[in-house]
Amino acid sequence: MTAVATTTAAEDLAFGLTRVVGLPALTEAAGAPLSAEDIAAIVAEADRFAREKVAPGWQEADRHGAVYENGVVRTPSHYPGLYRDWIEGGWQSLAAPAELHGVALGGQGLPGALWNAVQELVLAADASFALGPLLTAGAIDLLCHHATPAQAAAWLPPMIAARWSGAMCLTEPQAGSDLGALRTRAVPRGDGTYAVTGQKIFITWGEQDCSENTLYLILARLPDAPPGSRGISLFGAPKFLPDGRRNGIRCGGIERKMGIHASPTCVMLFEEAEAELVGQPHRGLPAMFAMMNNARLAVGVQGVAHGARALALAEAYAAQRVQFGTPIARLPDVARMLAEMRATTLAGRLLALEASAAGDRARLLGDAGAEARLALLTPIVKAWCTERGVENASLGIQVHGGMGFVEEAGAAQVLRDARIAPIYEGTNGIQAIDLVSRKLARDEGAAMRALIAEARGLDARLDAALEGFARATEAVLAAQARSADEAQASAAAYLDAAGWVFGGWMLARARAADAARYGALAEFYLRRLLPRAAARGAEIEEGGAVLALLAG
Repeated sequence: MTAVATTTAAEDLAFGLTRVVGLPALTEAAGAPLSAEDIAAIVAEADRFAREKVAPGWQEADRHGAVYENGVVRTPSHYPGLYRDWIEGGWQSLAAPAELHGVALGGQGLPGALWNAVQELVLAADASFALGPLLTAGAIDLLCHHATPAQAAAWLPPMIAARWSGAMCLTEPQAGSDLGALRTRAVPRGDGTYAVTGQKIFITWGEQDCSENTLYLILARLPDAPPGSRGISLFGAPKFLPDGRRNGIRCGGIERKMGIHASPTCVMLFEEAEAELVGQPHRGLPAMFAMMNNARLAVGVQGVAHGARALALAEAYAAQRVQFGTPIARLPDVARMLAEMRATTLAGRLLALEASAAGDRARLLGDAGAEARLALLTPIVKAWCTERGVENASLGIQVHGGMGFVEEAGAAQVLRDARIAPIYEGTNGIQAIDLVSRKLARDEGAAMRALIAEARGLDARLDAALEGFARATEAVLAAQARSADEAQASAAAYLDAAGWVFGGWMLARARAADAARYGALAEFYLRRLLPRAAARGAEIEEGGAVLALLAG
């Protein structure tokens, strides 16, 4: 087998956008054409920004962390200036709409797939910094779908310009994955606004010193709310009100965490905060899912970014570390680890671009099938890519040997930062349940069968894996028809099998587009990694072993 070609993340992203998911043709069909050269130039500029502006301070940011004193949160000293660079570069506006309801918003209206490519590069450079813009992008997407024209006109332009940030306020101490248990209350003030009172935890960038204002999107209950998740409404509350007054919102502290130290994870206290209802009463959870689904896909991209940063560190170290008279990159076991990191990172990268491009086809072309594909791929991208991110961060430490356990090398920080990604924005277990109980079941597997059929014909080994996955799909559907518990017992294995199979599909497509650059890597994946899908398939057949534990 020929040696695996080394390409940069930026090169892979430009290739994926132009040669694999077909972004130039998509934008031409939508009437706003972007050439391959345009796309490559934007990715290259984002790469330059990430390398020159963001990456140099990533370890210092980790050492400094976010600091809470007397209700004030200070980020690392270089973050406010870096955030101004982000504003001046216009990066936040990249995929935001230019106008809405006849009002100019300042967005560039470029494809979401291009925005996710930019996000990967910035997340790889410093995940803690990038999480603020990531959540703001989700808030922008939510408001574009659910804000009134007046709310959109007031809130979207400063958010798209990144002068304001956005914060998602869901979780409470007693209400994590079970949002039906939340207690935050919203009481009408008699003037069309509401007074929101309650406590939210785990609020990423809930308080910071970078943006001039923050819009909090808060799930709360109206006085007449029915119990459970059907009684949740959504509200928007800025930190500073239009007249300049500080709203009834304060930070009660920040968490001391395993990783992403420089990203302030806040306890936020709402004390009769003045807020506006966003969307319909008691329909807050479906509205919030617009932001959550955006963030779930972005967190999948974050998993790819952690793998990319771990790979870059490991490759550089392995190339210069000499043992037994040769760089360790030439030793078979190290070559194996590096190839696995590169193959799974590229597979995840291309799978995330495929999901993002499906979203663009749905938005720009009104393609209902693409909307179904995005819904199907989102939990797979979120869970499979973040699991691979953690595994690749761990492999990166292993390549470094003892130096990987020393903070100076940077590999340990990647693992610490990566571990949150399988947890937040819906744990990966929740993603698996969402895949089998909602996305797969709602059309009785039609969208998944269509995806399986499309992936056939590129490689005999891939076809065999797809056949096994097709059988697993029917087995999961049958289990879902019998009982939710039976389907959920195999859900995690099913989602992981989907990731391994469709990751192989993406690398086979890359090989078909450029065999010289991607043929060897695709061959490695198909021979060494794709068989993991069959192992997960065997687990799916034994879901009863999990149910037996619950019955004991």
